[in-house]
Amino acid sequence: MRVAITTDWLNSFGGAERVLIELHQMFPEAPIYTAVHDPAGLPKAMQGWDVRTSFLQRVPLARSRHRAFLPLMPLAFEELDLSAYDVVLTTSSAFAKGVLTRPDALNICYCYTPPRYLWDLYHEYVRGRSARAFIAPVARWLRRRDRVAADRVDEFLTTSYEVAGRIRKHYGREAEVIPPPVAVDHFLPNGQAPEDFYLVVSRLVGYKRVDLAVAVANRLRRRLLVVGEGPERARLRAIAGPTVELLGRLDDQAVAGLYARCKALLFPGHEDFGITPVEAQAAGRPVIAYGRGGALETVLDGETGIFFGEQSVDALADAISCFEASSFDPADCRRNAERFERGEFRRRLGAAIAARVSAPRVSIPPHAPDAPPIGAMAAPAGPPR
Repeated sequence: MRVAITTDWLNSFGGAERVLIELHQMFPEAPIYTAVHDPAGLPKAMQGWDVRTSFLQRVPLARSRHRAFLPLMPLAFEELDLSAYDVVLTTSSAFAKGVLTRPDALNICYCYTPPRYLWDLYHEYVRGRSARAFIAPVARWLRRRDRVAADRVDEFLTTSYEVAGRIRKHYGREAEVIPPPVAVDHFLPNGQAPEDFYLVVSRLVGYKRVDLAVAVANRLRRRLLVVGEGPERARLRAIAGPTVELLGRLDDQAVAGLYARCKALLFPGHEDFGITPVEAQAAGRPVIAYGRGGALETVLDGETGIFFGEQSVDALADAISCFEASSFDPADCRRNAERFERGEFRRRLGAAIAARVSAPRVSIPPHAPDAPPIGAMAAPAGPPR
């Protein structure tokens, strides 16, 4: 069977691109279709791939400022010709899932999330913007196009039960949960006692709530190292006290060393999944996390970390005090992280694809009142412990 892979855009490196590397290794002959491609923003491992782009690639500034061209994204993906392929693996948090396929071909979507700026976080994104009156009709149109794109998907897979709930709410579809791959083998315990510092590894953007970690370190006079870059850096530097260090972007080896040496990772944001808590646990270190979202699926409360119940300085300070009165076994942290290693991702994804490809295709007569939605699956029972 001929396989193609789609992704929303390919011009920088992050969690979605790590998943794409795994898919490329599983299907090395599959071309990658995307809206825009800029090799300069990608690591060596992704150079030389067979990447095929939409008409947006030829539009000035689209490669570097792709978000400004979101209204054109649905059309860009519909214009891609995938008629030669039997299976299309769409990896998407935007519009890549809206590609047009043959009637007998399968569109299997690994969905990172329905676009949050169109759905559950829309009002947060537009609050206070002077262009809100202009944004509203564009967003309304994009929501309709996103819903149409979701209807073209035969099978949804996703990263977490948190996101599966959004897919159910916004698209009316069930999704099988397959956690994203984590390079667990790159993060190892060092066998030493932890050093006297807490750690944050994060993009410095508002919803990550790194400001909470900084405020608590100031209050408790705890040493905090912050790894990452982003638009919040200047604000965080302005509020950081003498015990807080902003280290900027570091390479993987340096981050792995910090994971292995820290007392604990602080994870104050509400994430869909969150790879950094798994990386810290792989290095044998516990996590102090906001008890919502993906952290509930990656951290075991009281065994590999501690949850706090609200995103406030008081709640996080109480959690740190509780952590410092407790003890955690690095071996427990490591074992929990191994559930998310890359080989397990490939095994589960391969099994899901094989099951869908081998399943009989059922034709549902139009206007059948009791017909289930095509591709519907049993609702997930909830995150495993």
